[in-house]
Parts: sequence; C-alpha cells; structure tokens
Amino acid sequence: MAKLILSLENTLLSEWALDKERISIGRRPNNDIHIDNLAVSGLHAAIVKTGNDFYVEDQGSTNGTQVNAKLVKSHLLQDGDLIEFGKYQIKYVNEALANDGGNDFEKTIMLRPATMRAMQQKPLDTSTSADSSSYDTQLIDDLSTAAVSPAPEPVKFVPKIEPEMNLAVGKIQVLNGTNSGRELLLNKALTTLGKPGVQVAVITKRPNGYFITHVEGQVFPMVNGGSTGAQAFALSDHDVIELAGVKMEFYLN
Repeated sequence: MAKLILSLENTLLSEWALDKERISIGRRPNNDIHIDNLAVSGLHAAIVKTGNDFYVEDQGSTNGTQVNAKLVKSHLLQDGDLIEFGKYQIKYVNEALANDGGNDFEKTIMLRPATMRAMQQKPLDTSTSADSSSYDTQLIDDLSTAAVSPAPEPVKFVPKIEPEMNLAVGKIQVLNGTNSGRELLLNKALTTLGKPGVQVAVITKRPNGYFITHVEGQVFPMVNGGSTGAQAFALSDHDVIELAGVKMEFYLN
C-alpha cells in the first residue's frame, strides 16, 4: 500500500497509509493531515486516488503546492516524490510500484478503451512501419491476451508498525509575561509555538516521547538554559523552554 511520510528539516514526524479515495492536507484541524503552520492554507492540497494512481492537487492555496521543487496544480505522484509546504515535506512512497517497474501493464490497460474507440473510427494500417497505427494494433493484441491471461496480483506493501509506548499527554505552562499561568495541552501530532518572523519552534508528539525542533529564527530555542541546536530535542518532565522571550514549563500528565 502507498503511504505518505511527513518530515520537517529531515526529522520524521508522522506517516499515513493511502487507504482513502481522498486525503486533505491543511492548517485546519479537520484535515486528514493537519500541518499547524502559517505557511500552510486552511485547506491547502489533497491527495486523490484515480484507478491505481494517486495525484496531488492544489486547492487554491495562498503559497501554492510544490512537488520536487516545482509548483504544480495537479501532479501524478511517482515513488519518491517530495511534496513541499514551506519547510515541511511529504514524501510519497509506493514500494509496490518501485518493485514492479511502475506497473506499466495496468497503466496500458487503462488506456485501451480509448484506443479501441479510435480503432473503430479508422481502418488499421497493416504496414510494418513503427507508426501510431502499428502501436494501436499492438495494444489491441495485448488486450486479447489480457482477456485470457489476467494480470498477477500486485505486491502488497505492509508498513512496519513500531510498538508504541504508553505515552502520557504533555502540556506546557507559561511562566512569564501577560499570559503567565496559561496552559496548553499537547494532544496534537504537531504544535507550533513562538512569534513568526522572530523565533518559531514545533513540538511533536511521537511514540517515544515529545520533541522540540527549531523552525524559524536566528537563535535556537533554549531548554533548561542550554541551546537545543538544529536537531529535534527530546523533552523531559518539568523542562523549562525559552522561546521568543517567553518561558514555559513542560509537564507530562
């Protein structure tokens, strides 16, 4: 089965199996894939299944949708394609296609009905030259063969499921400023904190704990008085985070 892998600056955040006809992506919480970032529109893009293929379609987003660093409106996804939303990346993985050479046999079958209608409108060219008529003849011959020799069952991809820890739900409490005492429950896969244009970080909930990762700003977030650096930093109960001049304490309920 095909899947999507979400990452931020080479840090894996989450993954989803493509087991629906349509998967929505955007900043609103009701999307199938929720990316809580100001660079992402409320409903930014969608992954749409057509036959055995998947397309990414931009939904009129403000900043557009990029695939492999190129802006697209609609794009047929190939194994390994990178869909980009600001600094976030979603990788399309379809190991079944990679293993069987892209399943060209099934793609040819999808084109055959149109080819047959075209064949009914004009006589076949029986010459042996490699023109479009001889190609149509080959497709019709393939179709008759396929009728008695069905395509083999595609290889089923079973994603590896890692055992999850019984992780307590985390929260942060603001320690200074006008919002002192305010608490925020970290029950989402991604929670973005900070001030855009100054300093922004994201806290991710993973099976093995909570992690804070730098997103924007010249200075990295601080935890217990020390810099987190550019990589994801594991949080522990009662860690004190300093971000954009605001101090927050991290708790595990």
